[in-house]
This record gives sequence, structure tokens and C-alpha cells, in this order.
Amino acid sequence: MSVAYLDTHVALWLHDGLVQKLTQAARQEIERSALRLSPMCFLEFDSLHRRGRVRYGAAEVFANLSTTFGITLCEIPFPAVAGMGATIGWTQDPFDRLIVAQAKANQNSPLITADELIRESYPPAVW
Repeated sequence: MSVAYLDTHVALWLHDGLVQKLTQAARQEIERSALRLSPMCFLEFDSLHRRGRVRYGAAEVFANLSTTFGITLCEIPFPAVAGMGATIGWTQDPFDRLIVAQAKANQNSPLITADELIRESYPPAVW
């Protein structure tokens, strides 16, 4: 089974049951892949919760995603991901840089994302 990563907003839509926000290509990739999250997504869940942008805390969101969809956190060592992130110059957003770097560090795995800039800059992105 191939591996695919979820961007933060896609993971939150899954958590909230908003599957209708996903494209058919995104849903197909989710169905056929072992799903991973960058630990940076976990941190972004927390950041969004602390700013009042999402209702649930990071641990609750991840527990639901893990139980419902079998999603796991990627275990590629952080130094490898950070090194890969340092090669990404098309954005200065640290969340996006490390989330893309995580997928890239895992053999250029697909990253399911609605983010247009990511899709333009990371060819394996799926939407």
C-alpha cells in the first residue's frame, strides 16, 4: 500500500466529517493509501485551536483521525525533515515548508492538499 500525507485543512475536514469538501481525486487517494500526518500538522492543530479557529485540541483531533481513518504521525527523523524543509524556497510559512518536506522526505509521497501554492510547487500533490 502506498503512503500519502494529509495537509492540515484536509485532516481537519476529515475530522469534522466534511468529506464533500474533498475532490474525487483526493478521496480516491485517501481510500487507496496508508495515511500519514506530519507532526507539524499536529502542532498546527494546536495553533489553530489556541487562536480559536478550530473547536477541538490537537490531541482530540489526532485521536479521532487515528481511530476513524487509521492515520499515523510520520516518524521520519526531524533532522532529515528540517534539512529537506531548508531546500523549500517557494514559501516562508514554516508549517507548509515542513508538511511538504515530510512528504518529500518519504520518497516524494503524495500530499493531499487544497492549497494552490503547494500544488503548484510540489508536483506529487493531489487535489
